[in-house]
Amino acid sequence: MGSPEEAALLRLEEVFLATLARIDSLILKPLLFDDSEPSEPQGRECLRLLRQLHWSAQQLWLVTEQSLHSLRQRLRHPSSTNLKALLLLRRANLVLKAHMEYIDSYTNCVVAQAFQRAAKRRSEYWRSQRKALRQLLSGVSSEGSVGTTLAQALRQPLTQHVQQYVLLLLSLRDRLGEGHPAQEMVMHAVTLFGNLQSFMGQALDQAVATQALWHTLSSRLRDVLCTPVHRLLLDSQDIPVTVTPLRADRVLLFDDALVLLQGHNVHTFDLKLVWVDPGQDGCTLHVITPEEEFSLHARDSQSQVVWQWKVTQAVCQALREKKDFPVLGAGQEPSVPPACRCVAYTFHREGRFCQATYEGEWCRGKLHGKGTLKWPDGRNHVGDFCWGLEHGFGICLVPQGSEDKFDCYKCHWREGSMCDYGICEYGTDEVYKGYFQEGLRHGFGVLDSAPHAPQPFRYTGHWERGQRSGYGIEDDGDRGERYIGMWQADQRHGPGVVVTQAGVCYQGTFQVDKMVGPGILLSEDDSLYEGTFTRDLTLTGKGKVTFPNGFTLEGSFGSGAGKGLYTQGVLDTATVLPDPSNTRKRQLGLGAFPVENRWQGVYRPFRAFVHAGCPGDRQEALLGFHVQSSRELRRSQEYLCCESHPKDSTGSMEDTLEELLQHREPKALREYLRKALSNSRHPLGKLLRMLMLTFQATYAGMGANKHLQGLAQEEVKQHAQELWATYRGLLKVALGLKGQVLEEEDAETRDLQVHGLMLPLVLPSFYSELFTLYLLLHEKEDSLYSQGITNLSLFPDTKLLEFLDVQKHLWPLKDLKLTSNQRCSLVRDKCFLSATECLQKIITTVDPRERLEVLEKTYGEIEATVARVLGREHKLPMDDLLPLLIYVVSRARIQHLGAEIHLIRDMMDPTHTGGLYDFLLTALESCYEHIQKEDMRLYRLPCRWVRELW
Repeated sequence: MGSPEEAALLRLEEVFLATLARIDSLILKPLLFDDSEPSEPQGRECLRLLRQLHWSAQQLWLVTEQSLHSLRQRLRHPSSTNLKALLLLRRANLVLKAHMEYIDSYTNCVVAQAFQRAAKRRSEYWRSQRKALRQLLSGVSSEGSVGTTLAQALRQPLTQHVQQYVLLLLSLRDRLGEGHPAQEMVMHAVTLFGNLQSFMGQALDQAVATQALWHTLSSRLRDVLCTPVHRLLLDSQDIPVTVTPLRADRVLLFDDALVLLQGHNVHTFDLKLVWVDPGQDGCTLHVITPEEEFSLHARDSQSQVVWQWKVTQAVCQALREKKDFPVLGAGQEPSVPPACRCVAYTFHREGRFCQATYEGEWCRGKLHGKGTLKWPDGRNHVGDFCWGLEHGFGICLVPQGSEDKFDCYKCHWREGSMCDYGICEYGTDEVYKGYFQEGLRHGFGVLDSAPHAPQPFRYTGHWERGQRSGYGIEDDGDRGERYIGMWQADQRHGPGVVVTQAGVCYQGTFQVDKMVGPGILLSEDDSLYEGTFTRDLTLTGKGKVTFPNGFTLEGSFGSGAGKGLYTQGVLDTATVLPDPSNTRKRQLGLGAFPVENRWQGVYRPFRAFVHAGCPGDRQEALLGFHVQSSRELRRSQEYLCCESHPKDSTGSMEDTLEELLQHREPKALREYLRKALSNSRHPLGKLLRMLMLTFQATYAGMGANKHLQGLAQEEVKQHAQELWATYRGLLKVALGLKGQVLEEEDAETRDLQVHGLMLPLVLPSFYSELFTLYLLLHEKEDSLYSQGITNLSLFPDTKLLEFLDVQKHLWPLKDLKLTSNQRCSLVRDKCFLSATECLQKIITTVDPRERLEVLEKTYGEIEATVARVLGREHKLPMDDLLPLLIYVVSRARIQHLGAEIHLIRDMMDPTHTGGLYDFLLTALESCYEHIQKEDMRLYRLPCRWVRELW
C-alpha cells in the first residue's frame, strides 16, 4: 500500500469525480435544456456561456479521471520511484489548466448573471430540484434565490476540492522529508495549487463584486457595460476620486478598461493604451490615452496610492492578456507597464485620424514606431511614426474613386508630410520619382505620364511647391519635341531651347509657355535664322538667314494661310567660302544656362547629406532609395509591409567612411572611386546614377541633336567636379570622426584631380549619349574623311608612300622584304604595321589620357620604324612626320575619327595644353583635315594600277 496521503488523494478524486457527474446531470444539462433558442441577445449570450461552462466541466472531469487512474496504478504498485508517475505531480500544470478554465467559465456566468436568467426560464423545474441542490451544498446555507443556489452548487465542490489538494500535498511533502527524489515535484505542486486557491478566491470575489455593480447602474448603462469579460477592480464610490478637465459622476476600473460615467454617457478607455503618471501634490494621477488626457484627484495620498497601484497593475495585466497568476500582492513585486506598446486602436474623435484604425507601436498615447493606419474609405499608411505623426519611411495608398485605382506614395515623411525622396505611382498611371517638401514636389524629380497616354510626356527637372520651376527638360511625345530650359509656376518661362524630331531647333525667351521676342532657329542643314517669332514659333518681322554655304538673306519674313513662308529682303552671295568650324560654333544654350546652375536640385541633397555628417538613418531620405516597379504588388499587404530595401550588403555608412580612409593613396584611390561609382548604394554611385538620368533625359532620343553638343560636354565636366567635391566632403566627414582635419585643396590641385582622376572614371557613364552628339556634329567632315580613306585604301604601300611625298630613304622596304625588281609591287598594309595597330587601340578606351598615350606610342612606333630603316636614331621633323602619320591614319581606317579627335580635345586635361600631347593631337587633326581634301577624295589611280590590283 502507498502512504495514507496517497490513499486520501485517491478517495478525494473518487468523491470529486462523482460530484462532477452529479453536477453534470443535476445542473449543467438541465441548464442547457430548452424547447427553443432564446430570441433576445442576452439570452443567447447566457446560453453560450453555459455551454462553455459545460465544456469546461467535462474537461475537468477528464483530467480528474486521469489523476484517479494514476493514483490507482500507484497504489497497486507501491514503490518510491513510482510516486513521480502521479498526474498531480508529473503533470500538475495540466491539472491546473483544467481548473482555471472552469473557474474562468464559471465567473463569466456569474458576471453575466447567466444562472439567474436560466432559473427564470424554468423556475418551476428548479424549485422542484431545490432539495437535490441542497445535498450538493453540504454545510453551506442555501438561502436565497434559485440562481444564487445554482451558483453556490457549481462553486463549492471546486473550492473544497482545491483546498483538500493543498492540505494533502502539504502532508505528503512532510512525510517524504528532505532528500526524497519526488520532494521537488511535490513542492512544485503545492505551490501551484496554493496559488490556484488564492487566485480562485480573488476571481470569485471580483465576479461577485462585478455582478453586484450591475444592480447599482441604470438599465441603459448596464446594457453598455455588462459583458462577461469585465471584472470590477475599483469603484470611485468605494474610494472617491474626481476627474478634470472631463466631468464624471463615477469612475470604474475594470481589469480591461477604465470607465468614466457621466449621466447616461460612458467613456471607455482600453487599459492597454492607458499611461498613468503620479502628480506632484501626492493626490493626483495624470492619465494619458490616445485621444484624451485627464487627471484623477483623490481625497488623500493613501487613496491616490491605491488608485495608482490598482490602475498600474491592471494595465500590466491587460498587456499580458491573461489573468494574473499567482495573485498580485501575494509575494510578487508590483509590475511597471512599459512606456512603448504594440496595440490596435480605432480613433473616434474628429481630426485627421478620425475612424482610422492603427495597429502598431505606441509610446505615451502617441503613435510611435512602426505601424499601420487604415481608414474606412480604403486609405492605408504603413511605416514609421514619431509622437503621433508619420515620420520616416512609409507607404501610403489613397483610393481614387475606383477599387482598382490607387495613388501609391512610397516616400520618406517628416512630421506628417512627405519630405525628402519618394516614389509615387498615381491612379492615372503617372509616376513621380524625386524629392518632396511638406507633401509637395519640391527639388529635383521626374514625372512620367501613363505608358499609353494619348499625350505622353516626361518632365525631368526642378520643382517648387508642387509646380515645375527652375531648370527642367520636358519631352512632349504628342508634338514630337523636347523643351530644355527654365520653368516657373508649371509653365515654360525664361530662356529655353526647343528641339524637334524633324531636327529643327529654336532658342529664345519664353513667357506663359510661349516664345516671345527675338530668338534663333537652326535647321538640320545648319541654316540659321535670327529674328522674331510668333507664339506658335513661325517666323515674322525682321530677320536674317545664314545658309550653310555662307550666303545670307536679310529682310522681313511672314506667313499666311495657304501662302507658306514669304520674305522680302536682300540675298548676299559675296561671302567667301564657308568656315568649316561654323557648324561647331552654332551651339545652343551655352550662354543661357550656366552649367553650374542647371542641376542644383540633384547636387543639393548630397551636399546636405555631407554637411549633416553623413547620418546613416537619413541616407535614403536624402539620397533616394532603390525600388523596382511595384504596380502589381502595391495593393497587397506584402507590399505595404515591405521595407525600402533589404539590408545593404556593403555595410553601414560608418563602414563606408572607414573604407574611404583606407584608400587615399593615388592607385588605391582610383580603384576605390571606380568601385564606389559602380555601387548603387554608395553616395557617389547614387549621385552618378541621378546625373546619368538627367543626361539621358536631355541628350538621348529627341535631344540627340548636334546643336546641343557644347551644352553636353560642359555638363559632363561639371558633373565630374561635383562628384569630386562630394568625395572630398565624405573624406572630410570621415577624418572628422577620427578627430582629424582635411587640408584645403587649391584650384590647381582640384582641376588636376577632376580631369586626371574623376573625369576618366565618370566619362564612360555619359559616353554613349555624348559621342552620339559628336558624331552628329562632325558627320559631314567624317563623311569627307571616310571617302578619302576609301580612295587611299586602293593604293599599295609603296604607291601610297610615293603619293604622300614620303621621302624614299624613309620607306621601310626591308620590312616589306622587297627586291629591286619588286619595288613597285603591290604588297599592301605592311609598312609601319606596328604603328597602325597601335593607333587602332585609340577606340578601345574612352579615357582622354589613355587615348593621348596611344597617340604617343603610335608616334614612338613610327620613329622606331624609321630608326630601323636608317640604322640610327632619328627625330622626325614635322615635314617628315605629317605624311608618315597620314599614311598610318589611312591604314588604321578608324571610323568617325573627327568625332573622336574633337571629343579628346574637349575632354583632355588642360594641363596638357601646349605640351607633347597637344602637339601630337594637333598633328592628328592635320592628318584628318588633309585626308578630307579634294585631291585625296577625287584622286583616280592609273588604269595600270587598277589592273595590277585585280
